[in-house]
Amino acid sequence: MSTASTLSVRELKPGFGAEIIDVDLAGATPETLAGVVDCFHLHGAIVLRGQSMDPAALVHFASQFGQPEGHTIKEFTLPEFPEIYVLSNRLVNGKPIGSHNDGVGWHTDYSYKQEPVMCTMLYAVEVPAEGADTLIADTCAAYDAMPVAQRERLDGMSVHHSYTHFMSTRQYQRRELTPQQKLENPDVWHPLVRTHPADGRRALWPSAGTVMGIEGMPDDEALKLLDDLIEHCTQPQFVYTHKWQKGDVLVWDNRCSLHTGTLFDDQKYIREMHRLWVRGDKPY
Repeated sequence: MSTASTLSVRELKPGFGAEIIDVDLAGATPETLAGVVDCFHLHGAIVLRGQSMDPAALVHFASQFGQPEGHTIKEFTLPEFPEIYVLSNRLVNGKPIGSHNDGVGWHTDYSYKQEPVMCTMLYAVEVPAEGADTLIADTCAAYDAMPVAQRERLDGMSVHHSYTHFMSTRQYQRRELTPQQKLENPDVWHPLVRTHPADGRRALWPSAGTVMGIEGMPDDEALKLLDDLIEHCTQPQFVYTHKWQKGDVLVWDNRCSLHTGTLFDDQKYIREMHRLWVRGDKPY
């Protein structure tokens, strides 16, 4: 069976991520796809350029990592492929076909769920000539770089995450949740330092947007600490910046990273991405 060691790869940045070379995902054998998944687990993020993926091929590829996760908001999912969520500023007949400026601000996906998603996958259908980068922070490296005493202080802390808070305070596209959405997305508490189930490595896991505080700590003190930790995690030495090309597939591990999108000139350019998630497990 193919493994990650049989693939041609190069690092995205020292110690983190891998670009996989010369693999056609749409036509890849099961053995090659298994090697791609192995590479993801080893490196925390993978990029494959020059892909041509229809929705069925994207869902098939995502399924190699596990069970695709559904989306809390359904209006921009593809009708025949609800696993795929469209990110775009394109208008058709005066109506948006996707969510615009989604994911701006350092965070990890679905942190407001009891079982946040394991990985996020983006496929570039159309990209601007400039802007709209995706930045990924290696929070294992950020944790390892901290003094031992600081790590010991953070171990055992529990962070309060709230989807209701997130949707009512987000910078773009605020919305009032329906009673059913609130019922389906109750507040949760997750460890501030997360253990990766694959190999036991530790990662800072502060996120932003969804967080309301830290258990047993005054809110102002807690939010200041979380802001400081995000600032630490997102220093240049820990961050990979992805410059998009049409046909790129980017997959990152939400268990050991933070990410953010960046803005672009949405009056001049069109951006269209297809996003998929794969189910994860309860952080510990």
